Amino acid sequence: MVMPQHLLSRCAAAVLGIGLASLAMAATTPAAPHSASVTPAPMVAPTLAEQIDQLIDQPRFAGADWGISVISLNSGRTVYARHADQLFQPASTAKLFTAAVTLSELGPDYRIPTRVLAGGDIHNGRLDGPLILYGMGDPTLGADAATAEWPDQLATQLAAQGLRRVHGDLIADATYFASPMMGTGWEAIDLQSWFAVPATALSVRENQVDVTVSPAGAAGLSADISFNPSNAIPSVVNEITTTAARTRNDINLYRAPGDGVLYAFGTIAAKSAAQSYKLAVPDPARFAGALLQQALMRHGIQLDGKLVSMHWPRRDTALPAQPRTLAEVLSPPVGDILGRGLKRSQNLYLQNLLLLAGVKAQSDTEQHEGNQGFITSERWGIRALHQLLEQIGIAPAASIIEEGTGLSRRNLTTPNAMARLLAFLASQPYAATLQEALPIAGVDGTLQWRMRNTPAENNVHAKTGSMSYVHCLAGYVTTGDGERLAFAIMLNNYDPPAGAPSASHDIDAIAVLLAASRSPVVTPAASAPTVATHPAN
Repeated sequence: MVMPQHLLSRCAAAVLGIGLASLAMAATTPAAPHSASVTPAPMVAPTLAEQIDQLIDQPRFAGADWGISVISLNSGRTVYARHADQLFQPASTAKLFTAAVTLSELGPDYRIPTRVLAGGDIHNGRLDGPLILYGMGDPTLGADAATAEWPDQLATQLAAQGLRRVHGDLIADATYFASPMMGTGWEAIDLQSWFAVPATALSVRENQVDVTVSPAGAAGLSADISFNPSNAIPSVVNEITTTAARTRNDINLYRAPGDGVLYAFGTIAAKSAAQSYKLAVPDPARFAGALLQQALMRHGIQLDGKLVSMHWPRRDTALPAQPRTLAEVLSPPVGDILGRGLKRSQNLYLQNLLLLAGVKAQSDTEQHEGNQGFITSERWGIRALHQLLEQIGIAPAASIIEEGTGLSRRNLTTPNAMARLLAFLASQPYAATLQEALPIAGVDGTLQWRMRNTPAENNVHAKTGSMSYVHCLAGYVTTGDGERLAFAIMLNNYDPPAGAPSASHDIDAIAVLLAASRSPVVTPAASAPTVATHPAN
């Protein structure tokens, strides 16, 4: 029998409806007696690597370069790596290389002397010939509590030997370092700044001077410029004018590299607050000599000659081959100097320590191998660093460091080289000295205000490094389950876009992830699942 078309269509619709209803029922009815029970898959937390990748793969870093190396000190395994063998600018994390060669060459307990020398004896209270203030590289002279009164300490020792008159000059001798007073690659525009002071064997009060500019009592008059210490800048040309009250200040200070004259020009508003600046002392040796000269007068010692400062490449022809030490003051131990230098990222301290390591390396080498021709003290220090890195197994091409502070943009290193250096230092007898010398997150130094109220606080010990478009952090951290890690995090060619977190915030976030991380728990293989069955019907 042939069914009419309109009835056929209704029948098909009814069948389709029954089919859909059957599928819906099948989806909601219990599983058939012979099917296995299904357990939903558990939620899996992202791994440490996935968390770091998610952070650094954000679109705002598209034009930047990330380099990261994290090494376990417990097992030696690589915990995380991203472009770990690519060269990056390290900024002040380069100070870790200086710390390594300093501890290797000098040890943490060495104290740096500053001496008063003479070529002859004192007869009837008189010294015939010059008195030589001989610097041997102490960057803390006058800045440490033990040597805050160093000129009077030395003058007291001289007076105790009966010295009453010097028939000759007072020579402030900084020739112990055979190097320029600036590190290789330092930018000329920085050389008058407090962070790029002259690195010299005769340094005093960190080679800095405080400059204060105060308005005059009325508009149209010259502003007042004062210095502390008062005689640290030998000459100033003051062209700063006092303008009407509530006008904008426009103060400019400039001293050309190698010049002792400070040029001050611009304006300061009447009745405005005094403005303060820190600048580099142009001739620290002469300044130190002037301080000693004043102390000699206070202790009744007459100087017949003049004050002379002496720097490389000049040679002090008055310095005898076998000088007599008349007085001496000592620095804090090198380990303490490192701590102060790394906590504050103090460039003078680290550059002087590199030069000291260079003098020591030169002496040791020439004692065994003879004269090597002229090489600067800085270059001797870098040669000693290369030898140390070779012993560690770090290839020369992985670490191109040319001065001691990180100020040079020609410094390059790989994150792996930095992390491996830290791993090596952690195995040395002076490991605790270095770790305590590093800034501690949320506690002190350049990390005092960073990573507070996180697992990294009082845990991460690391050196910071930053300059324009360069942001780095390298050091040590202990994970949530007690694994000790050495890490180097380097971000180059990055300027945060408007509204983005600071670069240090992004780097800190990675350090916090390391501090909070735990090693994956490995569980025994599970037995085969049991399938529930019923007897066949």
